[in-house]
Amino acid sequence: MNNMIAIFKKQIKDTFKNKTVLIQFVMFPVLTVVMNNVIQIEGMPKNFFVSMFAAMYVGMAPLTSISAVIAEEKEQNTLRVLLMSNVKPQEYLLGVGSYIWIACMLGASVMCAAGSYTLQESLAFLGVMAAGILTSLLLGAAIGTRSKNQMTAASVSVPVMMVFSFLPMLAMFNTGIAKVARFTYSQQVVLMLEQIDARSLRPDSISIVCGNILLFTVLFILSYKKCGLD
Repeated sequence: MNNMIAIFKKQIKDTFKNKTVLIQFVMFPVLTVVMNNVIQIEGMPKNFFVSMFAAMYVGMAPLTSISAVIAEEKEQNTLRVLLMSNVKPQEYLLGVGSYIWIACMLGASVMCAAGSYTLQESLAFLGVMAAGILTSLLLGAAIGTRSKNQMTAASVSVPVMMVFSFLPMLAMFNTGIAKVARFTYSQQVVLMLEQIDARSLRPDSISIVCGNILLFTVLFILSYKKCGLD
């Protein structure tokens, strides 16, 4: 626990030095607040911009942030030094992952406050976002662990991030894309957020998100072993 807390504090200091990571936590919450208050179109669905930017935020911020952090630690040999200092790999990953998860949840809270949700709907919104952010973290951790340096991590994480971030938006305008996108966690985040008013979540949405979590967990474990960090 002490090692995890130390790594958590280290990441807080490093974030303010790394503007690329910091902007990931801030950009979409700010865009949500601005667009939700400035643009009002007749017939536009309730909380339209909140749902749209929430899915993009889930698909982008956690994935790119954790992949960049882990790849940077590997490139600078900081990760290997930590491991040689009796910091277990799971302690390091939990310390980094919990920090990014909390930072992303703070952004999700801002987005939730920008929408017109009741207390129960707000709790459901944050619950859906928490699951989506966790899924994205696992995928980003797998990419960062497998990458040799930051450049490699960026070359992989950026196209992956664009797929999961923009698929939900493209699915709104193309039924063919929608049939494929429904199997991704980011699309299911949008669908579940749209169902918050009904206060019920479809079992298939929950199943697909859980399936994505399982898939990315396996992918991370394989990447973890492949890189010899164990």
